[in-house]
Amino acid sequence: MNPNANYTPAQSAHAKQALSLVAALQNRFVQGLESMADDLDLSQSFKAVSWLRDEGKHGGGTRYETADGAMIGRGSVNVSQVHYDDNPDKKLGSATAISTIIHPNNPLSPSVHIHISWTEMKSGEGYWRLMADLNPSNNNIEDKQQYLDALQQAAPAQFKSAVQQGDTYFYIPVLKRHRGIAHFYLEAYNTGSFEADLAFAQKTGEAAIDTYVTILKESLAQNIPASESEKAKQLAYHSLYFFQVLTLDRGTTTGLLVHNQNDVGIMGSLPTYVDRDLLQSWVNQMPEPQDKLLQALVDVLPQTSPALVDEKVKQKLAQVVRNHYQQHPQAIAMQASGNIIPPTVKNHN
Repeated sequence: MNPNANYTPAQSAHAKQALSLVAALQNRFVQGLESMADDLDLSQSFKAVSWLRDEGKHGGGTRYETADGAMIGRGSVNVSQVHYDDNPDKKLGSATAISTIIHPNNPLSPSVHIHISWTEMKSGEGYWRLMADLNPSNNNIEDKQQYLDALQQAAPAQFKSAVQQGDTYFYIPVLKRHRGIAHFYLEAYNTGSFEADLAFAQKTGEAAIDTYVTILKESLAQNIPASESEKAKQLAYHSLYFFQVLTLDRGTTTGLLVHNQNDVGIMGSLPTYVDRDLLQSWVNQMPEPQDKLLQALVDVLPQTSPALVDEKVKQKLAQVVRNHYQQHPQAIAMQASGNIIPPTVKNHN
């Protein structure tokens, strides 16, 4: 896997090391999932899809995506790097990331979201963002403990703060609940030693990936058929996930505001189907102007039950989010945050 095959990568030594790391994590995760599918005799493969920032001049990326397989309904393992090496007016040097979401078909198997990124200014200063969260539709306390134990072992000194920030970030105020059951989030992480922080990001990323693959394999190996009630819970949960990503997730919003050259990739975290009526029922609970945002999102969904979120719908949803925050820039302050709010859009502008 060569995520920088079609674009010019950043020239900074630290950005090159960060790209090598996230590409290795991407390779580890995709191969782990494909190997598991083979072991369990399930049909599932990933397809490489590339995108370019300004025709590759300012970077780009490759995502490995999968859908409608025997194991995974929707999955994306995306690596990207954007940079402004040729633009002296930009304070931002480069941003390098892996961002991945896996939504299994089986309602008894949890979804997972993992994000690891390195942001570097042209001054040489930079910071890491590390996120890993387990998102089941049917809560399994053993899975939660297994995932958190692995992250605590990988990050013993940082674990308490990461869980606290994760629980804050992934809380949904209007619904009075969290998106998932296990949340790990470190923002603007920098100890002053790039090499030490690079090794820490690698160790944390590998723990998040390997533990999820183990949890998913153990779940699927039991081959327990899901009940209609559990399937209904999964659809409701996928609707909740859709709601959180498109109305609260700061990373998704800032990605859409920075450029429009990877909208489908940025929307790779969305599940295949959502409950349009359930989403509609939450509109009146939203504060202004976010009620308008949610209504506009619902309006572009197919009027079916359940509603399919395909590529065309993703593109429409991306434009809805972009238009909303261009019209209501103050509403960005209403989005999720941990202890630190990163100036991502400002960095790019």
